[in-house]
Amino acid sequence: MATIYDIANLAKVSPATVSRALSQPDLVSEATRRRVQAAVAKLGFVPNAAAKSLRTRRTGKLLVTVPDVSNPFFAEIVKGVEEAAQPKGYAVLLGDTQQQPEREESYAQILRRQEADGLIVLGHRLPPTARELVDELGDAAPVVNGCEFTPDLGVPSVHIDNAAAAQVAMEHLYALGHRRVGIVGGPETNPLHHQRLDGARAAAKVHRAVRSLIVERGDFSVESGHAAGRRLLALPQRPTAVFCFSDQMAMGVLAACREHGVNVPGDLSVVGFDDLRTTRYLAPALTTISQPMRSIGHETVRVLLGILAGKPHPDGVELPFELIVRQSTAPPR
Repeated sequence: MATIYDIANLAKVSPATVSRALSQPDLVSEATRRRVQAAVAKLGFVPNAAAKSLRTRRTGKLLVTVPDVSNPFFAEIVKGVEEAAQPKGYAVLLGDTQQQPEREESYAQILRRQEADGLIVLGHRLPPTARELVDELGDAAPVVNGCEFTPDLGVPSVHIDNAAAAQVAMEHLYALGHRRVGIVGGPETNPLHHQRLDGARAAAKVHRAVRSLIVERGDFSVESGHAAGRRLLALPQRPTAVFCFSDQMAMGVLAACREHGVNVPGDLSVVGFDDLRTTRYLAPALTTISQPMRSIGHETVRVLLGILAGKPHPDGVELPFELIVRQSTAPPR
């Protein structure tokens, strides 16, 4: 079957223009409308009724899918979503996918059944139903990504430059004099892991310390950070600093240090990522990369409502980050 992208290529217009020409023809010029209609006739395109109805029917609800609702990082973003959606007259439906593709698809079906006006995905995958809508509607598809950005999704995203943020964190450690640095990363399938690892390696390359990087894998949880921390501390030549790709994993590393009698930052410096509210109250307070979590929630709603109003934002939004230096980092002994 021909898709909206096929029509766009043949008519030499954007997918969003094709969508407007089919659903709101008065918004495009007569010449453009004729080109689109000619392409539709030539390719035998049949508009998807369910997808089209998403443009014309409103429920007053936005759906947010979260990989792990117990993660305080996602909880802050959801608060931002609520803060932005409520004044605009939208209620928020929350789906905890537990990183299971089947759950992700079941929530996407809510959008297909027209039980929500738009979908905010806080994970790094699009379930098949959401992918179909994006293929059908292009820039007009009411789907937005937050946090776990990858261009492969093909939807607007609200995120920070994770590679640049990781590079800044590593530069902080190198400026203190550290050279043997441990990395506690995320799952292999998660784009954040690769983006942050690229940034860490870029900094290491500048300081000719790539061979001194020690990479351990986690899943962004406290438990995985604790396990990775124990492995790093058991090494015959352990690192003098550890950079964790989430604050929760950094908390796990700090717990491992307490168990092994390792002083932070005297014996080991620790850096996190996210700047959760609890990190400033740890002992020692955690040096970390601060992400604007509430703003990510605000901006995903703004971009999504723009799509629903016929004003797509295909490039998404890149927000600023900041290195917060606290007491968990110091020069090596």
